Amino acid sequence: MDAQKLQERLAETAREHGIPGLVIAVQRDEEIVEAAHGVLDKEFNYPVTTDSIFQTGSITKVWTATLLMQLVDEGLVDLDAPVARYLPGFRVADETVSATVTVRQLLCHVGGFEGDIFDDHGPGDDAVERYVACLAGPATQLFPNGTMWSYCNSGYVVLGRIVEVLTGLTWEAALRERIALPLGMTHVVTSPAEAIRHRVAMGHVTGPDGDVVKAPIWAMPRSNAPAGSTLTLTARDQLRFAKMHLSGGVAPDGTRVLSEESVRAMREPQVAVPVTGTLGDHWGLGWELFECEGGQVIGHDGGTVGQLSLLRVVPGKDVAVAVLTNGGAFFGLHALVTELLDELAGVRLPPLHVPPAEPAAVDTGYFTGRYESGTLGAEVTETDEGLSVVVRPLGAAAALHGEGPLSSDVMVPLDARTLVGVEPQDGRHVTYTFLGDGEKARFLHLGRAVPRV
Repeated sequence: MDAQKLQERLAETAREHGIPGLVIAVQRDEEIVEAAHGVLDKEFNYPVTTDSIFQTGSITKVWTATLLMQLVDEGLVDLDAPVARYLPGFRVADETVSATVTVRQLLCHVGGFEGDIFDDHGPGDDAVERYVACLAGPATQLFPNGTMWSYCNSGYVVLGRIVEVLTGLTWEAALRERIALPLGMTHVVTSPAEAIRHRVAMGHVTGPDGDVVKAPIWAMPRSNAPAGSTLTLTARDQLRFAKMHLSGGVAPDGTRVLSEESVRAMREPQVAVPVTGTLGDHWGLGWELFECEGGQVIGHDGGTVGQLSLLRVVPGKDVAVAVLTNGGAFFGLHALVTELLDELAGVRLPPLHVPPAEPAAVDTGYFTGRYESGTLGAEVTETDEGLSVVVRPLGAAAALHGEGPLSSDVMVPLDARTLVGVEPQDGRHVTYTFLGDGEKARFLHLGRAVPRV
């Protein structure tokens, strides 16, 4: 790998897609090449370096899944046992689900209850415990557990609580003792107090005038840490985690962190993902799975307030790519990562959707109407230009995201169940999938299943 060429490609991608700062680490076999570009903070213009730390967001879920699989290795967890076996008194809104939802179902996002609950339960060591104890109200059921994939942050907080109960440690201490230290990680932190000791990135969001500005907050609640609210690290340390999975669960010094059986199990398909666009075809136990020309790619993306991340790993080829950013058009990274995986591993990620020259002929009435969960509301209406889809945050999610819609798109049919945005946003054309066999769709699916109301 040519370090200078990687630096040039990274800088070109950042300029083209308005990314204030980013760092990339690429591994093939034992060789690692890193590059950094831009600034950590647009207000103060601190430069990004390869030892800068960024929030990794939901890539954290693969770390939490790894902690769970360590407990499986130790005989402490049965994936198909109900969560209530390990958390007596566990409750979501639906009593049947409270008693029956399993560890495996939460690992692969088929628990069926409301996922985007970001309630703040304080900075103390009991934050995760308090969060889980309060789920009976907000964790309403969207569909029966085990019947559909729908991304669920709250389910991963529950998994983090299982880790705490069975290890006797906080989730942060378990992550440090059972993953970060054995893998020799040097720049992994889980709180603002730790982060301030490093070259830390500030998040950036789209301002009222459409320009990229510094985000109003840096830290999300500690209560969501197992789902991705706090883990902050370098791209190189992200690759150390990936390398352990590529090496069959073994650390560089020979320490076994995870069994080979669990490493394989985590990347076996558990459930098909019904959403087209940027997501993989299936979900494993933590990992997102992409079936590509040339072989399987596993990975995950992550996002916090103004920080976005990407990890792609090619089993059997010993290739991994980690990218950490602090704003801009995140999906503009797709071309760079696709090029690198093709060049280094001979695998080709599927292209992003674009609106067809001739939209499919469909019954537009199938799509139109109102859809609503506890945290998202969507209105689909027919216009002269196409179908208008406006998605808004609701409840506590509205306080997190601020006023205004999350997205507002004019969309055209890609097929009988899929709409694609006419104009690009964040480096892609937004794609929504609609589910249901009747005259009207039952769900609008944008990674989260939102029921028709």
